[in-house]
Amino acid sequence: MLDIQKRLAPSFYALLSLPSTAMGFALSVQISALSWILSTKYGLSIHEIGLVWAAGPIAGIFGQVIIGLISDNVWFWGGRRRPFILIGGVLAALMLLALPNIGVISAALGSGALLGVAITIALTLDLAINISFNPTRSIIADVTPPGDARTRGYTWMQTISGTFGVGAYLVGAIWGNYTLIYFGAILVLLISVIPPFFIEEPRVLQSENPESVKTTNDSPQPKASFGQIMIAITPLWGYLLYAFYGILSRLGVLPQSAGLDDFIQGASSGITVVALVALFALNISIGGPKFAHLIPFQKILAAHSFTWLGIQTMFVYMFAYVQQKITGLTDNQMGQVVSISFLLFNAIAAVLPAILLEPLTRKIGRVKTHLICIAIMAIGYTGIWLFGQSVSIIYILMGVVGIGWSATVSLPFAIMSQTIDQSRMGMYMGLFNLSVVLPQLVASLGVGEAVSEATDKGLIFIICAISLTISALLWLFIKDNSTTADGTQKIATSSH
Repeated sequence: MLDIQKRLAPSFYALLSLPSTAMGFALSVQISALSWILSTKYGLSIHEIGLVWAAGPIAGIFGQVIIGLISDNVWFWGGRRRPFILIGGVLAALMLLALPNIGVISAALGSGALLGVAITIALTLDLAINISFNPTRSIIADVTPPGDARTRGYTWMQTISGTFGVGAYLVGAIWGNYTLIYFGAILVLLISVIPPFFIEEPRVLQSENPESVKTTNDSPQPKASFGQIMIAITPLWGYLLYAFYGILSRLGVLPQSAGLDDFIQGASSGITVVALVALFALNISIGGPKFAHLIPFQKILAAHSFTWLGIQTMFVYMFAYVQQKITGLTDNQMGQVVSISFLLFNAIAAVLPAILLEPLTRKIGRVKTHLICIAIMAIGYTGIWLFGQSVSIIYILMGVVGIGWSATVSLPFAIMSQTIDQSRMGMYMGLFNLSVVLPQLVASLGVGEAVSEATDKGLIFIICAISLTISALLWLFIKDNSTTADGTQKIATSSH
């Protein structure tokens, strides 16, 4: 073990952050370039672009949960998380190289199905990112003690990752998206493959949550059943229902009657909201007393899911808003406006976690800090909808929105990791990711249909603002779980 790891030195936190940074950079490249390439180079419609983006959440549903379950219980290549970080990093780099060559690959295959090739590449890229994202986040919890040290690990992760993300959008804004893609492929390969060999993982994961199921070295944790997993993700059932409907309808399995389509879409969206809010307000677990310890985790799933419904809507469709609201832009200029917007968005997210959010969490707690940031993000989205008719106003308000982003990609991981069993960190990190990918799927399918049909693309930021407002309200019901360096609990996680 390196001395910097023993001392938990700042340089170790920086090293520990690099694998996650690699996946974040790959995601930044995808966000900056994918919709732009598909729209300007290949002429795909908003509806088709939404379908391509839907491939990613589908990959996440299976990738993160399965890899999480596996990585909790295996050991090879000198680690539990290391092998999956290496595999995902190499695969992500290759798929980034494929992004600007979708047409070439389609022609080489002798196929005119450009959309199919685009979906395949996007699916593989997202699968690669998801293969690695879970282990890169889980390893931080594996090698840091609970409490401030773990919060520091995740805020450092966002500071390093956010700084590189700013660099990604800066490269795209100055030199264009093609330069960004090729530079990104090289960077992702290097910082995902090299750092894991300098991080020593614990061979045995110990449970640290007194309310969770205990395990010992002599009595291994029993495997989670499908039913147990479904109970754990109860607040996401509405999203899951809509995702199945959206996928089946796109595949032509369900009838395409306009009336039936409108009814099911409305009912599915209503079920999503009602189920989440009802479960939250009643503070119950469908699994009964046996699963009561999951209530804090379920509350976090509910609140975090609405955050991502709004954020993903912005990621996928912002280009359409800029196209309509800012007239006179060429395709390249439109791409640069979007890149600079995301640059500012990520610049704020890179600066705030370590210098502001971490100190603030020690004063008012992680949950309250996160809630404030999410509320500010909702205000920022409302501002873009009302006033975002010029480039300068969009840039300013994207900086405001970045305050919420700085919390979203750092604090929920620290909050969630101390409500569950440490020995099942990979599994729960994968289930936690469902609160990201299922809303992404709804944004790619349901929101894509609405945005495509809307005359005023301001609908994009109306949806963003409403989603973030609901998320902020739901975070009000979550209690902080502060833990000291020796692992003793200071504040109860829940009042049940």
